[in-house]
Amino acid sequence: MILEAAILNVIPGQEAQFEQDFATAGQYISSIKGYIKHSMSKCIERPNQYLLLVEWETLENHTIGFRQSAQYLEWKKLLHHYYDPFPVVEHYEAIL
Repeated sequence: MILEAAILNVIPGQEAQFEQDFATAGQYISSIKGYIKHSMSKCIERPNQYLLLVEWETLENHTIGFRQSAQYLEWKKLLHHYYDPFPVVEHYEAIL
């Protein structure tokens, strides 16, 4: 299992609309082969910052299966204009 992690900094004042659009975008990511589950948490200290965690069966399910799909284009249209700066996405593998 691979854990994708991204800190999402949303343009201040756009948090409520981002949260609504993110709820809609969930249908796109969850339809991809190898997707397991995702969660998003809001930062207490920085109300415009979110932590996105996505579990994938393999790294390629995310980097190829999702990022090269039509669903990703819809995800991108819904969400990418909210970010400043654009998030760094990293992948983790369990060791314990």
